[in-house]
Amino acid sequence: MQVPIFTVDAFTNRPFCGNPAAVCLLENDLDEDLHQKIATEMNLSETAFIRKLHPTDDFTKKNPNSVLTFVTLSGELKTRQEKDHIVLDLPLYSTDPQVLQEVEELIKAATGDMIVQDVRYSPDTKKLLVRLSDAYERSVLEELQVSAQRFLSAEKTGKVKGLILTLKGKSNGKEKGHDFYSRYFAPWYGVLEDPVTGSAHAVLSSYWSEQLGKKEMLAFQCSRRGGELKISLHDNGRVEIAGQFAIVLKGNLTL
Repeated sequence: MQVPIFTVDAFTNRPFCGNPAAVCLLENDLDEDLHQKIATEMNLSETAFIRKLHPTDDFTKKNPNSVLTFVTLSGELKTRQEKDHIVLDLPLYSTDPQVLQEVEELIKAATGDMIVQDVRYSPDTKKLLVRLSDAYERSVLEELQVSAQRFLSAEKTGKVKGLILTLKGKSNGKEKGHDFYSRYFAPWYGVLEDPVTGSAHAVLSSYWSEQLGKKEMLAFQCSRRGGELKISLHDNGRVEIAGQFAIVLKGNLTL
């Protein structure tokens, strides 16, 4: 059996950057065990399997729907394509002030002796947001050596499942600047560092919109691969996060 497979880098227009995912097009249903084996073989954080809704559907035809709806554990997730961007419609998650002493050991494990300007917690997503001092440049966040495995023993509250480090952006007005930068770590789910994280930006968008007084923002996640996200907040408690994409591999799995 031949199964068409693609590797797509999201939130970037350049190969080998952004968030990589494998996509398989299934003509026939596969056993769940085979899904897992394919995902293990691809060795990426996400592998998607696309099945036909109807036997007469044809993968060679372009999808005529303007919006695709994904049913997820977090509810319905709608996406659409706008020119060279894919737009995700996500719920916006607010943050509450976090008592520093409760998470001090975790923050020290992540940032060492760096100056922390603000600490927030998102109860809906169980993410801790740590804002570094505005005095730091983007390069400081990019070059920060983080041993995320240490977070597991340093986190004592039992309520943190993801750690966001973030930094206010700087723009000199001469070129495209970013409103804020971030990195995201989730060793509690086996992800030491995620390259680019849409769900984390559903938290970051709420925080930085409040801080900057803006509803339209441009963000950059400073992982080794890096990725750019265009953000638009709406009054209905939703946020649209848009990114470009690059298809870097097309082929077939032989099963």
